[in-house]
Amino acid sequence: MNKTIRNILKFLIPLCCGVLIFWAVYRQLDMKRVLRILAEIKYEWVILSMIVGVMSHIARALRWRLQVQALGNNISLRTTTNAIFGTYAMNLVFPRLGEVWRCGYVAQREGMSFTMLLGSVVSDRLMDTVAVILLIIAVFFLQMNVLFDFLKEYPSIEKTAVALATSPYLYLSLAVVTGAVIWLFRQKKESRWVVRIKELMRKLWYGIRTIFTMKKKTQFILYTILIWFCYYLQLYVCTFAFADTAQLGALATLSLFVMGSIGAGVPVQGGFGPWHVAVIATLYIYGVTDPDVAGSFALVAHGVQIVVIVLLGIYTFFSILFEKKKRGK
Repeated sequence: MNKTIRNILKFLIPLCCGVLIFWAVYRQLDMKRVLRILAEIKYEWVILSMIVGVMSHIARALRWRLQVQALGNNISLRTTTNAIFGTYAMNLVFPRLGEVWRCGYVAQREGMSFTMLLGSVVSDRLMDTVAVILLIIAVFFLQMNVLFDFLKEYPSIEKTAVALATSPYLYLSLAVVTGAVIWLFRQKKESRWVVRIKELMRKLWYGIRTIFTMKKKTQFILYTILIWFCYYLQLYVCTFAFADTAQLGALATLSLFVMGSIGAGVPVQGGFGPWHVAVIATLYIYGVTDPDVAGSFALVAHGVQIVVIVLLGIYTFFSILFEKKKRGK
């Protein structure tokens, strides 16, 4: 299989999966009623949600700038904002490729090591993973009563989760994979591929440890909190656009946000499909049982994120274009 076909499949497979999930959900809705609902919402809240979304991306650019500066480069805010905005726009087309583009763009522009930049991106995403885990734990304890009430209503879900967590095949598979990796690195340590992997891991670790070695750790943590607060606020503000979701409250919206974040982790373009399923299902738990209303909310809340990313991607395209023209003079 040549490179062109592989790239096409990398684009088409996740896109088709996302579209299929989206279609399976929305084909069951009354689209005429959905359109009537969308015509009646308060769009001033939608616009405010978009503004908060832009703020979240700027906060992420500020945080990554600290990491790149810890690698010894006094990178400009414009470059990091271009890199972050472009990352999310690129991920809309090719999931997870945006991070690679980000490192390539900055490495070429600043003359830095691509692998070390990739390490900083890995640590950037690692902090996001930690944030999501902490939010999941917080939601579990804060909304435990809601979760238990839901499981009582649907005991089959609880049985499936318990069966998966206690399955010996899961732990056996983990043990086999771990043992195979250890054996490979011990017995084949002179192998060209093992040497390359070790060198790659060394450079990645150098990028990851910037979190621990940077001088502005407090600022880094504050930016992390700001990023995730803006993400949450973007969704929370959106709830006020709909009469049926305006009364959900902060904690219910936090549950929506966490489930949406998990759905967005599925490697499809922009979380298209899985994000909608996660949010609609969570809305049902909190009493928004009208599928047309839940579907409309998911459509708008996700659409706000996509529109912001597209607009920032367009800005980045022209920003980089003008930058190249300026350098060429």
